[in-house]
Amino acid sequence: MRDAERKPIMLIVDDDAINRAILANIFEADYAILEAENGAEGWQWIRAHADALSAVLLDVVMPEMNGLELMRHLAQEGFAQKTPVFLITADASNATMQEAYSLGVMDVISKPVVPYIVRRRVESVVELFEARRRLSAQVARQQDQLLRQAQQLAQMGIGMVEALATAIEFRSDESGEHVRRIHDITCHLLRHTPLGAGLTEEDIQLIGMASITHDVGKIAIPDAILNKNGRLTKEEYEIMKTHAQKGAELLAQIPQMRSHAAFRYAYDIALHHHERWDGRGYPDGLVGEETPVWTQIVALADVYDALVSKRCYKEAYSFDTAVHMIVEGQCGIFGPRILEHFQAAEPALRKMYLRGMEGKGI
Repeated sequence: MRDAERKPIMLIVDDDAINRAILANIFEADYAILEAENGAEGWQWIRAHADALSAVLLDVVMPEMNGLELMRHLAQEGFAQKTPVFLITADASNATMQEAYSLGVMDVISKPVVPYIVRRRVESVVELFEARRRLSAQVARQQDQLLRQAQQLAQMGIGMVEALATAIEFRSDESGEHVRRIHDITCHLLRHTPLGAGLTEEDIQLIGMASITHDVGKIAIPDAILNKNGRLTKEEYEIMKTHAQKGAELLAQIPQMRSHAAFRYAYDIALHHHERWDGRGYPDGLVGEETPVWTQIVALADVYDALVSKRCYKEAYSFDTAVHMIVEGQCGIFGPRILEHFQAAEPALRKMYLRGMEGKGI
């Protein structure tokens, strides 16, 4: 093989050395030439260099493996769809030509060859294949670019929602870490208790991501209500309750969020994280398992964090008091299965909080 690193590669398969020399002489100025004496040897070259070959010139009548037998192998591999194969033969019978074309041969050229004719016919097809390759590569690059852009947009959308959720926590005089703690509690309960049975790690990550949007609807609640010291009036409480519906509506209006795999979790969590097991929650009064388990977990995590954290309207409760209030239904009724696994996991959750406090020097 000559100049293979600098030129496109052409394989000539012919048992006659003179025929190979004639064809090599025609094309060697523009191609690095590989030569094979029969179909079997040609098949070995093709398997070794399939992606590098620009064209194959193939005789029909050869020992060990003839040209049509080789074409049958190539047809099975789909080789002729990517690289043009030319039959150059003295056997140009109708039967030979018909089978050759059916196997994917691009052209059948009769021997003895006329140099300028064979060159023109081969180069025209090779140029067509090269153009198709360039187009396919360009399309593939564009598809990759579009995919990357879509992923960036999706990440931008999630990042925007996370920033928005954190900003809302700051707006409500909370630390901004509430959403991160809800994320951590939710993921812990799904990973380390039977509550996450049937969910993949990818599912858990998506649910954790979605959990940070649970209170995104509070952006629509007036500051006077959101940051009120003391108990809300009945009218104020009704306004506060609208944050669940408004949060779901907001998420549905973000195109990048709608197309994200976390959307179905985020929408339900935002809408239903104030539902309760006995149907006395809001906005839809769902009962029992009508609320998905991941939303039930976020609802409990939200209550637990609210109890053990200092808020504008109250001091933090102790961990034991918070657990007692949740189990006794003082913050709404949670399902027995959720409560069972929450109680089993609560010591680990408590350690998470204590580590966070130590990190802040509290």
